[in-house]
Amino acid sequence: MNAERFADAGVLCQQEDGRRIHVEVVTETASTNTDLLARLPFLTSATALWALRQTAGRGRNGRRWYSAEGASLTFSLAWPFSRAVRGLSGLSLAVGVALTETLIAMGVPVMLKWPNDILADGRKLAGILVETRAAGGGDSAQSWAVIGVGLNLGLPEQVRRQLDNPAASAGGLADMDRPVLLAKLLDALADMLGIFDQSGFAPFAGQWRRYDYHHGRKVCVQGEAGQEWLGVVAGVNAEGMLHLETDSGAVFLRSGDVSLRPHKG
Repeated sequence: MNAERFADAGVLCQQEDGRRIHVEVVTETASTNTDLLARLPFLTSATALWALRQTAGRGRNGRRWYSAEGASLTFSLAWPFSRAVRGLSGLSLAVGVALTETLIAMGVPVMLKWPNDILADGRKLAGILVETRAAGGGDSAQSWAVIGVGLNLGLPEQVRRQLDNPAASAGGLADMDRPVLLAKLLDALADMLGIFDQSGFAPFAGQWRRYDYHHGRKVCVQGEAGQEWLGVVAGVNAEGMLHLETDSGAVFLRSGDVSLRPHKG
């Protein structure tokens, strides 16, 4: 893979409505999310950063994202919003919907795990990390989101040995031209983000429930402080909160500090 082939071109993905995403390609970096977060004060438009190799990729709650060159697609997208950070609730779920529908259209059967994983055959295929910042100050009515995506296109043995949980790979896409695959995913994200900026997560809640791998299943949700909830997944609300039906009634949980697992009892 020749990064210079794309970097020298100053690639632009342009949408039908005139929106543009400036795409940059690097051979190696520690974390595309970290890089774009540091550059937010200087960005003036949507910018995607694609790394052929990440040495310190990050997942939610600081978890490590393991990948090998050529066996994954890892990129981040910095996107400006005309709404405040507090209005970005549910964004990672909407990202999941956009990516899921795109992968399904390309022949990869996938589902969603709340709040930010894409599954194939019940195993993790892709992860999403969304980090937000106010634009120009804490009380700003505008904001930025940096959306990180890691998609497994293969699972070399050296990667498998480092994983704590079973993972999957989209082997059917392994031979697809990487710039074409990236462009399809960015197109889908741009379409979704335009709608999200206007209406938030609510327009995507029904779609998310349709692809929810755990819908109707009993799960255990654990919080950072040791809390634990047992219940049946009943969907998500208009803000992207998990709706869990427990023995004590309905519980709605935010995604920031919890972990969901199937209940084996």
